[in-house]
Amino acid sequence: MTTAYTAGRPLDLENFHLTAITYQRVSTEEQAAKGGQREGFSIPAQRQANQRKADELGAAVVEEFVDPGYSGRTLKRPDLQRMFKYIKTHQVTYCIVHKLDRLARDRLVDLEIQRALIEAGVTLVSVTESIDETPSGTLVHGVMSAIAEFYSKNLAAEVTKGLTQKIATGGTPGRAPLGYLNVRKHSEEGREYRTVEVDPERAPLIQWAFAVYAAGDTSVEKILTDLTARGLTTVATPQRPSKPVSKSGFFKLLRNPYYIGRIRYNGAVYDGNHPPIVDTEVWERVQRLLDSRAHADVRFRKHEHPLKGILYCATCKSRLHLDFARNKQGIRYAYYVCSGRTSKRTTCTRKAVPVGIAEDLVQTSYQRIGISEATYTELAKQVDAAFDERMATRSQELAELTANRKRLEAESEKLLAAHFADAIDLDTLKRHQDRIRTGLAEIDRKLENDHEQYTGQRKYLTSAMKLLTYCATMYRQSDDEAKRLANQAFFDKIYIGEDEQPTVELAEPFNALSPDTLSHVGGSSTSTTVEPRRFELLTSALQRQRSTN
Repeated sequence: MTTAYTAGRPLDLENFHLTAITYQRVSTEEQAAKGGQREGFSIPAQRQANQRKADELGAAVVEEFVDPGYSGRTLKRPDLQRMFKYIKTHQVTYCIVHKLDRLARDRLVDLEIQRALIEAGVTLVSVTESIDETPSGTLVHGVMSAIAEFYSKNLAAEVTKGLTQKIATGGTPGRAPLGYLNVRKHSEEGREYRTVEVDPERAPLIQWAFAVYAAGDTSVEKILTDLTARGLTTVATPQRPSKPVSKSGFFKLLRNPYYIGRIRYNGAVYDGNHPPIVDTEVWERVQRLLDSRAHADVRFRKHEHPLKGILYCATCKSRLHLDFARNKQGIRYAYYVCSGRTSKRTTCTRKAVPVGIAEDLVQTSYQRIGISEATYTELAKQVDAAFDERMATRSQELAELTANRKRLEAESEKLLAAHFADAIDLDTLKRHQDRIRTGLAEIDRKLENDHEQYTGQRKYLTSAMKLLTYCATMYRQSDDEAKRLANQAFFDKIYIGEDEQPTVELAEPFNALSPDTLSHVGGSSTSTTVEPRRFELLTSALQRQRSTN
């Protein structure tokens, strides 16, 4: 008998036949139950497409895995976990998915799934995307995974946009703070709406707490103890029982402008529609007292160093913070120390890192992640091809939207002609025209959103790759503010070990364009000269792009 090995298991070549497993997923319970079916319409469509692909490959589908109503940004999916176990104990040739985003919408999740498939000797196949195990295929897979993650986060951004709009009109986002209650009411027309009312049980206790602290002779700890004795607790929810307010929670309560009728959201403050329960003058005095007492407790001054916030201890994973000391000659020098060691949260013995050494290590990190102009050109071609392929898969949907728009416009003209011919009255015309206007607006929104996402994502990744072509040179030439912006754009964390060697965690999208992914097109950072101001603008723009996605 002829025998080979794959993923550590013997493979019987004489009796070997191609086998496949399929994976289907939709994100929400609503999608999963669409049309009155447990799996909705999407999963059967995925199943049929996956089966056709298996037939094209000449493979028999031996098992299918379905996760209806589960997010692609987590590994905690029942059938995904069952799939991991299955491929460890069964001989499987292919894992077929309709699109890569059905399998994962997060880069780290995608990497974990890829590792499990590779270890089991299973080849991943996408029905709608051309991927394989060649270097170019690996790159396309990486780019498409980054795009899938971008789409997922863009959905979250749309939710945030809705919340911002609600707040701008005075509404309360989410659960109201302690002292208020979220309630449901009905309008005179019988429509249900949600609003906020003063909690008659807790609001008097909140008012008392502000008044006592504003007097200036009672500590936060003493007031919180008295409040607990008076019976102040959080509002119970189906998931969490009522409990006393924590110290950190009480500090947040005292800082919250909601109690004077204002709403703080994403650093901005808006006028709210809810009634205030604390006098503005009392609240402002409380803020001044909190500020003065917090200032008295500060042990170290704040220093805006370009490396601030990105350096971590490789030993205990704690953040490195900037500190200063003077030598015997009175000369002041700066260094980074492990916060885990100084706070004694850990048993770390990591020595301090002089700022000069830390800066050199970061410069070295830029040299390692930089790419050449030739690499950029090759990558740009791959990205263009990936986006063009994605748009091709959406061509049918876009054509249907355009056709529906023409149909509604034609219907509008017919209705108008019918009205002029006295076939329908004005009220009927208005009713149908309102319906048509709503339909046209929705179609226009979808078409515009599709175009913005397509062009925005392409520009986003292209900007990221262009930055990599001269990042090392420009970082060296930039001032501290530009360096700070660049560090925040390129890195999530930089770990410094005892051997004073850096290990980096790149920020998105650079983590999808890592040196391992790019190695087949080669090259290192060039010394392209770009004005420092241009470098700062590019990194600022990229950071803003990331924050809105």
